[in-house]
Amino acid sequence: MTQPRRQLVDPTQAQFFYLISRCVRRSWLCGHDRYCNKNFEHRKAWLKKRVLELGEIFATGIYSFAVMSNHLHVVLHMHPATANVWSNEEVAKRWVRLFPAGTPELSTQKVAAIMENLALIATYRSRLADVSWLMKCLSEAIARRANAEDKVTGRFWEGRFKSQLLLSEKAILAAMTYVDLNPVRADIAKGVSTSSYTSERRF
Repeated sequence: MTQPRRQLVDPTQAQFFYLISRCVRRSWLCGHDRYCNKNFEHRKAWLKKRVLELGEIFATGIYSFAVMSNHLHVVLHMHPATANVWSNEEVAKRWVRLFPAGTPELSTQKVAAIMENLALIATYRSRLADVSWLMKCLSEAIARRANAEDKVTGRFWEGRFKSQLLLSEKAILAAMTYVDLNPVRADIAKGVSTSSYTSERRF
């Protein structure tokens, strides 16, 4: 029987994770869907950009990722100690970058308001070092954008992402290798160097 993530993850400790998030019904919502003859390949660029953006905002290091046609693989390192040394202003700015207020002026005002509330600062500091919050910010942003494009509502992703705690260097390297080779294995790239939407081709 699988255990709840909260029983496996210590939010105060630096930990490596291998994460998988799948599109609802495993539909090809990020690739070419041969059943409806629609091409959603451009959404892979959305995911790649968002993963890299969140890697700059959260207390994390993105070690490996691969955007597939109906799912996403990520290997990352959550590091709460990094968030703990951020100033209150840094925490507020990172949070507002994650949830901007609409205009630069309003975002500046939002940063100032957050800095005046120490309880909010503590909450946001904790969230910026939380793997579940990182995945929430990833999945919700992509789902909203895809649903707006399709003019629909409802789920884009399956309810929960899958996560595996990586407890050794060997496990980390194995997971990274698996992720990097996934597009090759799926026959959507001829080699690692030609996998466009992976950590091997970040830019």
